[in-house]
Amino acid sequence: MSTSTATQTSFSIGQARKIVADLFEPKPWIYWTDFLLSLGVGGACYATVRRIDNVTISAICFLVSCFLYYRVVLFTHEMTHLRDGTFKTFRFVWNLFCGIPFLIPSYLYYIHLDHHRRKSYGTEHDGEYLALANGPRWKIIVYLAQSFVIPPLAAFRFLVLTPASWFCPPLRRWLHRHACSMIMDPGFVRPEPTDRERRIWRIQETGCFLVCAGVAWWIYRGRIPVSFLYQVYATGVFIVIMNEIRTMAAHGFTSDGEEMTFSDQLVDSVNFPGRPLIGGLWAPVGLRYHALHHLFPSMPYHNLDAAHHRLMAELPADSPYRRTVSPGLWATMSQLWRLSKQWEHDQRRSKAAEQTPHEHHLPRPKQRARSRTADMSS
Repeated sequence: MSTSTATQTSFSIGQARKIVADLFEPKPWIYWTDFLLSLGVGGACYATVRRIDNVTISAICFLVSCFLYYRVVLFTHEMTHLRDGTFKTFRFVWNLFCGIPFLIPSYLYYIHLDHHRRKSYGTEHDGEYLALANGPRWKIIVYLAQSFVIPPLAAFRFLVLTPASWFCPPLRRWLHRHACSMIMDPGFVRPEPTDRERRIWRIQETGCFLVCAGVAWWIYRGRIPVSFLYQVYATGVFIVIMNEIRTMAAHGFTSDGEEMTFSDQLVDSVNFPGRPLIGGLWAPVGLRYHALHHLFPSMPYHNLDAAHHRLMAELPADSPYRRTVSPGLWATMSQLWRLSKQWEHDQRRSKAAEQTPHEHHLPRPKQRARSRTADMSS
């Protein structure tokens, strides 16, 4: 979905909201059932992987545990958009059984709300946006390749840097600015937290440190087998890769760094309504409707499918919302790769065009020599 195709028709948020006005109330029982079942079944499969000698069954259990843990992890996105002060018990339980043990406490994702602010989206103030379509292809490759180092870096961050920062204020400030966010842009600088946020950060960071310290102690005592560490690493890499693929498919990433209109932001976002079972694996908890989510960030994930079908049925035929629909993950990823390749081609042509005018003024001795030879021959 490229913003190069200008949105000729204005988009009425009010009109769209009327169509889905009854779909904004979250249902706690769905959140709890989904979360607890995913966590429970995922944990059972995870524990089964190393207890079964059958390679095929072990591999299936591993994949099931990875996909379910990935689903559980992405509830952090949903919690960020729930109204402040609600779902307190759910937030606590999620951090206790997922966020802290997985080293992704919820405070790391608070910054996500800036991604939804019109003046921030696609600019340097948006840590969740990289203009991958307007850059070389190696950036796409590097972005995916970093998945293999993020899990050990997270462990180092909480096991070593967290306690060190308690005694070193400059390190603490650096961590706050550069290592306290789940983002795409590695150069993003996070604003300093408020006093209330700082207290929450310290509590959750301490929990992550204790988890890492406990695992390190059991490794030292020889109570944890090497196979367990391999599985932890493989699971972490799987979750990070899946999330990065999902993130790369969520937008067109065609921004030039300037502010975009709401309609252009909408068209730069993508919906994947087809193949719900497959889409629910790589983009769970409603995230396959990312354009719809940007339209109504507070709409609960369990109502997005119904909302999308209503909008497609009732919005005008020329509505920009219809441009957000993608035929599939492969089509969107291929388009991103082609746009990046085209950017490289345009850059080469631009450099060649800049050099051409200077070449006209350079002496061409070889050509003059050939001309003199031709004259003598004649």
